[in-house]
Amino acid sequence: MTDTRLETTHRMIALYNAQDADGYVEYMTDTACEATYRGAVVREGKEGVRSGLKAMFAQFPENRAEILKSYVLGETVVLHEDVSRVPGGETFEVMSIYSFVGDKVDRVEFIR
Repeated sequence: MTDTRLETTHRMIALYNAQDADGYVEYMTDTACEATYRGAVVREGKEGVRSGLKAMFAQFPENRAEILKSYVLGETVVLHEDVSRVPGGETFEVMSIYSFVGDKVDRVEFIR
């Protein structure tokens, strides 16, 4: 199951890079959320994640994330990412923590 979870998160990043919010949320539970690490929820529910991503993609149409390193432990996958908003622009690093319920992502927390 661990390899499946890792593959899921990598597929999600590929969909994120394609700016496919609909495809991205298909890997999430209906009650999934995205949040700051141990903090506030920034996108609540599958539909909240979808609409939040679509708004971000409209604002940053060339936004991309590159996976630098992946870690898997039990029900959790952690991705170390390098994110750019525009080609050749400044980048920033993010640690994304994906928590699963079964084979679906239920929560993503970001450390930046």
